Amino acid sequence: MNFKDFFESLAAIREVELPSIASHIKMAPLERVKSLQEPIYSSLTAKKAAVMMLFYPKEENTHLVLIKRNSYPGVHSSQIAFPGGKYEKEDKDFEETALRETFEEIGVVSNTISIIKSLTPLYIPPSDFLVYPFMGVCTSEIELVLQQEEVAGIIEIPLQTFLDDSIISTKILDTSYAKSLEVPVFQFEGHVVWGATAMMLSELKDVLKVAL
Repeated sequence: MNFKDFFESLAAIREVELPSIASHIKMAPLERVKSLQEPIYSSLTAKKAAVMMLFYPKEENTHLVLIKRNSYPGVHSSQIAFPGGKYEKEDKDFEETALRETFEEIGVVSNTISIIKSLTPLYIPPSDFLVYPFMGVCTSEIELVLQQEEVAGIIEIPLQTFLDDSIISTKILDTSYAKSLEVPVFQFEGHVVWGATAMMLSELKDVLKVAL
């Protein structure tokens, strides 16, 4: 999608009501569905984190950036994710966490990002994190610089590809809590996105489809 057309739709995107759990469930592993249906968010003592769903123009077309995490001893090792990370006590709020982590992981300066809206927080049981997602936009082309300590690669997905339902399927994967589990995934250009990131992508996609 041409970035100019996308930019002109931002006001409509801001007004879209969040589908929340209805979107998350579409891409949730079966084992996660029950926990999503329980009203647990307000009582959680989980660790907090925030991520950035960053859109920007590249060769005049709209793109969304994802990262591939490095391999490490943890439940999210080598997974595809949004730029983001843990809330620090120095952060004013979760929005600041998302902006700070985006700069640290992919080199995009905070004052070049306009926050369009926050999306539904998502609890991730395997790592005990409650994650706050934010949709942001850069209006000019950006230079992405990965932080090699945490980021193994940067993935730029054209918005048109993201909105195409043919990239959604299921795949048998080994997870942190089960072996050979069939899970819903986004598959594109050799990449497989599943779990919490896929669930957040599902809500983002549903919001965009209403407005675009």
